[in-house]
Amino acid sequence: MNTWINIPKNSDFTLHNLPYGIFIRDGRPTPGIAIGDQIIDLHATSKIGLLHQLGFDVTVFESNVLNEFIGCGKNAWSSLRQYITAELICEGDLFKNREKILVDRFDVQMCLPIQIGDYTDFYSSIEHATNLGKLFRPNSEPLLPNWRHIPVGYHGRASSIVISGTPIKRPQGQMKPPTSDFPVFGKSKRLDIELEMAFIIGKPTQLGDTIPIDEAEDHIFGKVIFNDWSARDIQGWEYVPLGPFLGKNFASTISPWIVTMEALEPFRCQSIEQNPPVLPYLQYTGNKNFDINLEVGISPNNDEETIICNSNFKFMYWNMAQQLTHHTVNGCNVNIGDVMASGTISGRDANSYGSLIEISQGGKEPIPLKNNQTRTFLEDGDTISIRAWCQKDDIRIGFGECKGTILP
Repeated sequence: MNTWINIPKNSDFTLHNLPYGIFIRDGRPTPGIAIGDQIIDLHATSKIGLLHQLGFDVTVFESNVLNEFIGCGKNAWSSLRQYITAELICEGDLFKNREKILVDRFDVQMCLPIQIGDYTDFYSSIEHATNLGKLFRPNSEPLLPNWRHIPVGYHGRASSIVISGTPIKRPQGQMKPPTSDFPVFGKSKRLDIELEMAFIIGKPTQLGDTIPIDEAEDHIFGKVIFNDWSARDIQGWEYVPLGPFLGKNFASTISPWIVTMEALEPFRCQSIEQNPPVLPYLQYTGNKNFDINLEVGISPNNDEETIICNSNFKFMYWNMAQQLTHHTVNGCNVNIGDVMASGTISGRDANSYGSLIEISQGGKEPIPLKNNQTRTFLEDGDTISIRAWCQKDDIRIGFGECKGTILP
């Protein structure tokens, strides 16, 4: 499809994508759609009167988050996507009003795209779970007995989820040195990343409701990149018996653009075979996973970036539909804007491991960087950049970048 907007080669934001985000314009957070190096200002578009025929209340674009628009439902999402696509192909009303509607994407500040009420983090990569099991429990079976039967997860802290580009302050807490029987207090020395993706709830449920697996994707609006920063030394001391706490809740970073399920549709792929077979409520038909390329780069103190990981979302053992169905099987309700993170995404070799603790084998093997530098865990001044994109024939979509710099 040809469009009158110039879209650079290998752009994440092609006509096939049209992701949603919130950016600052004239001092206020404003809903928009990314296309090439531009943003379509949805508030300005609605004020001109170009969206009133789409069958939903366009005053939702006066909001400073996307929750109200998401709440309009799948028909609204589809009708807006179809209208914007058609207007970008022909020189119609959008083209005629382009000076009022289009904004340079590189000249604006991005905001959290949604109001996040709750956040759940899963643990759904079998490679990652196996690798960490070997590091944390070297004398026992890496996978705990329940892992192949349920999508393991925990409830995280929504208040500390921040937008890409937000600096991350090194956390402090209790840690137990390996040579001591007693803990010490101080700043984390084993600060890590977790390469994840997350899906955004687009349709709520009531307390007591459950979501059948064949309806689960109807409750998902779209996906973002997610970096669940982790203080491994704090985590290692606290995680038994109740799991992650201060080692995780100090910060998580998301990318600013939500890529919709409609945009992801061409990139469905077969999921990993689950053995033993899962219980009936988690059994599904069709392709429920997605072929999404992932990479992680580290830039020490503004030095040259080194790519330390190339992975893919298709490696996930538990898919999004199973995660959401299991999340609600006990009657737990979900709300629009809730964030469900995948857990660290690791592939089958060291080049595709999604955390430093895996790549460095628990800190024993330094990771080589450019200009004769190395890392085992993050140092102050390090910038982590995570990118994600899909490519199939001549169709490409991407998620942009999820970035954060470590402060002392």
